[in-house]
Parts: sequence; C-alpha cells; structure tokens
Amino acid sequence: MKIIDKNLKKGIVKLIPENLDDLWHLYNIIYEGDEVYARTTRQIKPDEEYGRPKRGERVSVFLGVKVEKVVWDRTLNRLRVHGAICQAPEDIAGKGTHHTLNIPVNKPLTIVKEEWKEHHLERLRRASEAASKPIIVVSLDDEEYCIATFRQFGIEIKVNKRVKLPRKMESEKRSKAVKEYFKEVLKALKDVWNAAEKPPITIIGVGFMKNEFAEFVKNASPEIAQAVADVKSVNSSGAAGIYEALRSGIFSKTLKHMRVVQEAAAVEELLEALGKGERNVTYGLEEVKKAVELGAVEKLVLADTMLREAADDERLQIEEITRKTEMKGGKVVMVSTEHEAGKKLLSLGGIAALLRFPIE
Repeated sequence: MKIIDKNLKKGIVKLIPENLDDLWHLYNIIYEGDEVYARTTRQIKPDEEYGRPKRGERVSVFLGVKVEKVVWDRTLNRLRVHGAICQAPEDIAGKGTHHTLNIPVNKPLTIVKEEWKEHHLERLRRASEAASKPIIVVSLDDEEYCIATFRQFGIEIKVNKRVKLPRKMESEKRSKAVKEYFKEVLKALKDVWNAAEKPPITIIGVGFMKNEFAEFVKNASPEIAQAVADVKSVNSSGAAGIYEALRSGIFSKTLKHMRVVQEAAAVEELLEALGKGERNVTYGLEEVKKAVELGAVEKLVLADTMLREAADDERLQIEEITRKTEMKGGKVVMVSTEHEAGKKLLSLGGIAALLRFPIE
C-alpha cells in the first residue's frame, strides 16, 4: 500500500492499493458512513431538463460518495464502493444520487472518516510495510499433494489432488511413479509460482517425501529451488497439513510478515486459554464489553465481519469497545473470516479477549 498523504485532523488519507492484499485491507477499513473519492466514469447531465443522455455518453470524472456498501470482487480483483454522491462537478448529474466507484489495484483514492481508529491506522502501516508477494506452500506425501498461496487476507488453495503410487515393495515401479509424480507437482508449482510473481516457497509434508521432492526440485528446476525458503515436517498431508502448519507456527520464519499468521496465532492463544480453563479469557459481546469497562482487556480479537455486517446499534457498540480498548492500552486484532482461524472465532461469537486479570 502506498500512502500518498495523511491529515488525521481532517480525517483524510490518500493512498494507492498496490496488490490484491491491499484491496482486502481497504475492504476492512472502509465502513458505511465514510466518504471515498476517486476517478470514475459517469453519464453527463442532459442539456434539456427532461432529456435523456445518449447511451454510452460517459465522461471521466472525480467523484466522492458517502459509503453505503463495500463489496470485494475477487473475480475481477477490485473493490466496489457504493453510496450517495457527496461531491461532483456541476455539469455531472449527481449530488444526492447514487454511484458505484470501482477501485482496482494501482488506482488512487481518498478515504475520509470522522475518526481513524488506531487499529485502522495499524492496518495501513502493516499494509504499507508488507511485501507485495504472497508465499507459496507445497504440502505432499505419497497419497496427495496441495499447493496454496498465503496472502495477507488468508489462504488460497490452488491445487489439491490425491494420487495412488505403487507399494514400496514394488521398488522399480514405485521409483518410476514417484519421478512422474514429482514432475506433476513441479509443473503445477511452476504454474502457480509464475502466476504469483515468483514468491518464496515452503515445502511441508509427512515422512521423507517432502525432502525427496525438495531434492528433485534442486536438480530439475534450479530457479524454483532458489525460491525454496524452508522444508518442514507436519503430521497431516494435503490441505490439512497446511492448516496444521499454520496453527502450530511452522511458518513463523517465512511468513512472519503475513497478517494471516498473526491472526491465527491470536485465535490459537484464545483457544488454548479456553481449553485449559484459564480465567484470563472471555468471549461474546456482553462479556467482552464488561471486561473493557473494567480495563481488563489486554488483547481484543475481533472477526472482520462483526463491523462490516453488524446492525447499526451493534456496530456502534463494537466501535466503542475497540475505542476503549485502545484508549486503555489494549491491542485490537482484526481477524479475517476468509481463513480457518476466523471461522473458529465466529464460533465464539466473533469477539473475544485475553485479559490482564480475571473478572467475575
């Protein structure tokens, strides 16, 4: 994310999203009631009072909308920001009518909020510092393989396939089959790697298959081999192995800058405390609200959908909870529901907290 200008006294931030992860961050920053300004196309106002503009008669114009709805269109890699026009040139049919701003990668925009929360600013800081490339993970054993990309917003499974190799007793057949298997995995990996701008790769798996594959890659594709940052063991194969590795912290070295890893760690910390029956954790809106009022919240963990999809009254409550948490020195962690950790948090009501001290 490129921050062009920032005037927090006036609530103004001008920026440019530089990749798909940045669009995801903006999706979680822009709320109903904010104002968003960007260049767009709009039908020109007809000359006659009751005339209609000709079809397709559109001009490029700089507009502002009072946000009513934000949609993240992953198919077309853009945000759609819909709302009532609050600023438009006089010759454009507009103020008070509705318009949708399409925000793709590399398009400048301006966001105006009444107040920028600390967790919003922290999200912008992380986005501006984060590497633009994703991380690729290959999880394999002798029964299946899975290739996934890790982005700031979560995990995208690109390939997930089961295989059937000859038994170990049939050594000659198995050796040939394994070689063909590795060729297949490498070809799929190359396709994903090239499409994702050649990012770092981590190979994980059960037993020695992962090591054998890493060795095969060294000989078969030196360029890919140079991108392999780590080879690690897990107890499960395929997609299950990837989620296991994320939970266990195996990716902490190669993915330390990735928001998805930090979010997963926060949720695992909550679940571990709950599993042990510790009293320094609470969950659910009312319980967390009580803990915040007492100044007991050290870390507030919140599902991203809680603010985007809540009714007005509930959203105001949640905003007040985040404000008071930050005001009293607590940290706010927003968790994406695009990955496993976010779904687990939703099962706890979408909001939970680690406490400085137990409360009754």
